[in-house]
Amino acid sequence: MIPIKTESAWRGTADCRSCGIRDMVLFADLHEDDFKLIHAPIDDLELNAGQPLVRMGETATSLYTLRAGLIKLVRNTVDGRQRIVRVLRAGDVVGLEALMGPTYDSDAIALTSIKVCRLPLQVIQRLNRETPRLHQRLLEKWHRSLKEADDWLAELNFGNARQRVAGLILKMRSDHDAALATLFSREDMGAMLDLKLETVSRTLSAFMREGLVEALDKQGRVYRVLDAQRLANPKG
Repeated sequence: MIPIKTESAWRGTADCRSCGIRDMVLFADLHEDDFKLIHAPIDDLELNAGQPLVRMGETATSLYTLRAGLIKLVRNTVDGRQRIVRVLRAGDVVGLEALMGPTYDSDAIALTSIKVCRLPLQVIQRLNRETPRLHQRLLEKWHRSLKEADDWLAELNFGNARQRVAGLILKMRSDHDAALATLFSREDMGAMLDLKLETVSRTLSAFMREGLVEALDKQGRVYRVLDAQRLANPKG
């Protein structure tokens, strides 16, 4: 297995007590005494868009909490195509399958620049044994990840091209501003929606002509939703 992480990417030991999104992540319910159980280092990592965090089949040694940015989970189909099975946002956990099996079951690749915390598996296992609060949080995260994966595939692989692209735009709206949606490359969108790249491009162009969305950057990654009601019920 070719190493996919470099030591220069690691930013040192994380301060979990003062984490800016601690209320969203695994350690939200830990008490001060619980942190005394953590002996292995919990490190910060920053990656650029396109860089892999973990690879499918790689030995699972850590979990990762996403602090900022977006990650795509990718699997290969039997006919050799890549399918994006879910997009992760801040507060989500990469590698929960490490708690049940020896390897990661998806590629996790940065869609944007990302910041993550690496949580060694031995830290999670010890806290899980000695801190019931963490065990409950892990169960909640596991259940949520399964539900969101099912919802993702069900919602975005139903209907015609207009319905699928519109559904993705609405799903990727910001939690802080529902008028803003962050998308990805047309190739990635096609892999998410099981559509050809050209179909995705034509559909987005049609939405802009019809006044449903407008692009806010030259790369066509950030859009303003101008008419969410019409976008939720696209004709065609």
